[in-house]
Amino acid sequence: MAGDVKRPGKAAPGKEAVVLLSGGLDSATTLAISISEGYQPYALSFRYGQRHEVEIAAARRVAESIGVATHIVMDIDLRAFGGSALTDDIDVPHHAHVEDLTPGIPVTYVPARNTIFLSFALAWAETLGASDIFIGVNAVDYSGYPDCRPEYLAAYEAMANIATKAGVEGLQHLSIHAPLAHWTKAQIIERGLALGVDYSLTHSCYEPGEGDRPCRTCASCLLRAKGFAEVGTPDPALQP
Repeated sequence: MAGDVKRPGKAAPGKEAVVLLSGGLDSATTLAISISEGYQPYALSFRYGQRHEVEIAAARRVAESIGVATHIVMDIDLRAFGGSALTDDIDVPHHAHVEDLTPGIPVTYVPARNTIFLSFALAWAETLGASDIFIGVNAVDYSGYPDCRPEYLAAYEAMANIATKAGVEGLQHLSIHAPLAHWTKAQIIERGLALGVDYSLTHSCYEPGEGDRPCRTCASCLLRAKGFAEVGTPDPALQP
């Protein structure tokens, strides 16, 4: 396991918080929200064996644009387990319209991904002396992943507070912040625009094509398009 560290150094001083940063629309907005609430963000991204490197490049762009204390990209290879269209030889589903998305957990679900990511965030938070983790999960306009639900986050938070030396000794009372949990994609975009998020730097597509252009037909692309359409603003990531 390896990783790389970037220190853009543009964040204002404040309370330390670990922010999970995928490079997508939701995580970029969450990063901006953490800063607006007075936190000094330490961004954590993962190269986990996903289909492409585009989102890692996007995460770096977002971290540099918005500003973080430190940005770490961790290397873990979930292809060893497979079980997902993002880490295995399974086709990514494509649809013509967002209404074509069906209920249930899709094949793009990566087994236990958020649990794994939050565990790394918890370890970093303890070493930083931080009591706050931000994650950009959403339970309204999302793909049905079980590890995006509020009840999952509440259970993880309860576990985390008895899982570390700092927690047991009373030096840390961890809070997991999911500010987007009950927002529609349109509400997320509106909040991000108000905070100055440059969405042209973000990437959401599960299966980008030539030149890393979004496919526009995977679930993530369709939900993103729905959000921008409802806001009445063109998606800057799709502009020439």
